[in-house]
Amino acid sequence: MALLTLGLGSNLEPGHHIALALDALQACFGELVLSEVFESEAVGFQGGNFLNMVVAADTHLPLDDISQLIKALEARCGRQRDQQRFSSRTLDVDILTYGDLQGEHHGILLPRPEITVNAYVLWPMSQVCPDRIDPQSGHTYRALWAAYDRSKQQLWPVDFRWCGRQLLLSKTHEDPPQPE
Repeated sequence: MALLTLGLGSNLEPGHHIALALDALQACFGELVLSEVFESEAVGFQGGNFLNMVVAADTHLPLDDISQLIKALEARCGRQRDQQRFSSRTLDVDILTYGDLQGEHHGILLPRPEITVNAYVLWPMSQVCPDRIDPQSGHTYRALWAAYDRSKQQLWPVDFRWCGRQLLLSKTHEDPPQPE
């Protein structure tokens, strides 16, 4: 069994597409661990604000099968693969980590470098896997978020409901503990 973490993002009907993705991921993987949902400005292009979150699940599925499932899910939500890399998206699902795999596997670089670069990935990752160690830095995601320069990217938690659950965690608005 491998712990899979996925980054979800959308800026075209984002509430609708994030909810559809969560439904599909729950049907595929069962119990999900969910971060809050965050809103942030588009990075790398002019566009509407994004909603982003991180989802974790335990799975027996091989990485290549997961990649195909994600591409099919994105296509069902109207994602067109011929778009520019940095552009508006109905749904973007990125495989962030898969167990302890490192390096390139089936064309996927693991762990995904954006985890420690972008606030919209690191903050939710620190909620879902706070004590998991990033193999590149040797620090936990909680410590990486505590040390992150928040002036680089602005994002904020939003009230988001899915399957009767409110995905807004009140204590995450406090300043995180400083790294040891």
